[in-house]
Amino acid sequence: MKLDRFFKLSERGTTVKIEFIAGMTTFFSMVYILMINANMFADPFSDGSNPLGVSYGAIYIATAISAVLGTTLAGLLSNMPLAMASGMGLNAFFVYTVCLGFGLSYANALVLIFFEGLFFILLTATGLRKKIFEALPEAVLSAMPSGIGLFIAFLGLQNAGIVINNPSTCVDLASFNLLVKDWSDIMPMVVTICTLLAIAIMSHKKVRGSVLIGIIGGMAMYYLLGLTVDGFYANMSLNLISPVEAFQEFGQESFLAVFLKGFDFSEFIAKHGIGNLALTIATTALAFCMVDMFDTLGTLYAACERADLLDEKGEPINMNKGMLSDAIATTIGAVCGTSTVTTFSEVNAGVAAGGRSGLTSVFCGAFFFVAMFLSPIAQLVPSCTTAAALIYVGILMMGSIRKVNWDNLKVAVPAFLTLAAMPFTYNISYGIAFGMISYVVISCFCGDFKKIKGGTWIITILFIAMLLLTH
Repeated sequence: MKLDRFFKLSERGTTVKIEFIAGMTTFFSMVYILMINANMFADPFSDGSNPLGVSYGAIYIATAISAVLGTTLAGLLSNMPLAMASGMGLNAFFVYTVCLGFGLSYANALVLIFFEGLFFILLTATGLRKKIFEALPEAVLSAMPSGIGLFIAFLGLQNAGIVINNPSTCVDLASFNLLVKDWSDIMPMVVTICTLLAIAIMSHKKVRGSVLIGIIGGMAMYYLLGLTVDGFYANMSLNLISPVEAFQEFGQESFLAVFLKGFDFSEFIAKHGIGNLALTIATTALAFCMVDMFDTLGTLYAACERADLLDEKGEPINMNKGMLSDAIATTIGAVCGTSTVTTFSEVNAGVAAGGRSGLTSVFCGAFFFVAMFLSPIAQLVPSCTTAAALIYVGILMMGSIRKVNWDNLKVAVPAFLTLAAMPFTYNISYGIAFGMISYVVISCFCGDFKKIKGGTWIITILFIAMLLLTH
């Protein structure tokens, strides 16, 4: 069978059916990005002001196309169960900091994304990205999957509304008290908890596709319980933008905007001067590069460790090809008109469902292609069900923390900071940054100065520069 030979399905202990379920699971876990990214660009303040001058439909299609091409390319090129789309956090940095904060136009900011992608392609082609991975100390590597797991679980708890903002303590548990809260607020949280427990029980009983079955079952439960909520169906609203209209907006506003308008910085120079422009471009490009690179490295390592796709050296197989796919996807995203395209940590949901090859990515890309034409249907997947899948995946990823020698503080401190900073700062790269910086400082003062690799020094200095100049 050609598919079996090309994707090495038998060799990796998987089948077309399993890969299909894994691809669908990954898609359901990250399809939210289509709506969130479009809303963030078109209406960043939720007041209809549209300061970036780009429509919901244009960004929806730009996000979908870049996800289709990036995810499919990753599957065909690297043969790993990866999925790519406009990264959360990076999109917010693009919109709120670079455009609305620094004053660059939407098209100007796309130029930075385009050059970031080209730079990553160069790094990968020369093998420097692999060298960067090899420069990460064992303490940081061991903690990365668990840190990402905590981050994913935290995202899931927030998406479900179980963990909420609190002005005094930053985070808090949402109220389940029926005496003070409406059932309409509590019901989605109940669905999340029930879905999570169902996934865990099915997984324990070795049910194939338990994550996907849980998501579908949770959707059914959500809409059935909707009958118990007054006005539930009457208040449901979908953005019924037609695919034809969305593609027209994409062609007029986003596609090739990086070349048609992006290199004209005259408006910014008139307001801020050419010196300010040079500093803004340098520091912003550094931030985009560092966050994208280490988000991808962290996610790639975590997914491969969970899927048993590490080589004898403990490195992800086909790592350079996976990184090259990410770099090309970022460049494609800039041409389409969206922010940095990166490997999503939600791929671990597909891995948990049994995904072990690039066929998972191909199926996931196919679902994103269909979603381009079915934006209202994509919105029918309630976040409370996919949130349960994210929490469950976070639990599965905690196992790597057992590799850390907690009795050795030279290892324990960098590992803990890597682990804790990811969910606490809402950023994978910041966790790696704190782990790297603490590792270097502790090693220097504990007699291990000569053991620090040259690449480790370079990465640490870049992280310090990023924190001092861009955050």
